[in-house]
Amino acid sequence: QRRLQLEESGAAAVGGEAAGRGEGTAGDEAVAGDAAERSCLTASADAELSAKLCRRQDINEGAAQPRRAAVFNPYTEFKEFSRRQIKDMERMFRLYDSGRDGYIDLMELKLMMEKLGAPQTHLGLKNMIKEVDEDFDGKLSFREFLLIFHKAAAGELEEDSGLLTLAKLSEIDVSIEGVKGAKNFFEAKVQALSSASKFEAEIKAEQDERKREEEERKHRRAAFRELKSAFTQ
Repeated sequence: QRRLQLEESGAAAVGGEAAGRGEGTAGDEAVAGDAAERSCLTASADAELSAKLCRRQDINEGAAQPRRAAVFNPYTEFKEFSRRQIKDMERMFRLYDSGRDGYIDLMELKLMMEKLGAPQTHLGLKNMIKEVDEDFDGKLSFREFLLIFHKAAAGELEEDSGLLTLAKLSEIDVSIEGVKGAKNFFEAKVQALSSASKFEAEIKAEQDERKREEEERKHRRAAFRELKSAFTQ
């Protein structure tokens, strides 16, 4: 009887260990399944987008590690420009950063384009920011401002782009056009001004349309008042 009791207790212990191993295996499989599911969600995206999605998920879950802010050095990142040219761009950026917050927002960009003689529509200003707005905050940092001149010099901007007009009409035109003589420089000025006149025509057309609608409203109100007075008499 004692031997049978010992054998039964030993068998029970072995069964418990096996069950424990089974639960551990099931838990590992569940964790592996979650990891595989998360991997599948981002498998179709490229590496950069996948990393951003994973970090966003970590932020939402409160598990994100703080990042060290990368120090932006314009002289090493934009080597195609001389130090003097970058200083000129920085001076221009600070001139129109009226809020002194290190950014040029929509209204400050509007003022800049008006000062340069190439006023833009509200939609045009938003499209200008969108072309270089890498962090999607709706305004231009100094790095994004330098990207305007970088893209202009590399020929990456369309001819009707407001950013190309900004680059050509600014005081740093020579860095974009290169030292090809005064003739090319002034030709670029004329081309930029003709492009700017198109935007001025659009703005004038919008103003004329608003005036016409206002006149029609006045006429309708006057006609209504006359009709009302006729009925009251």
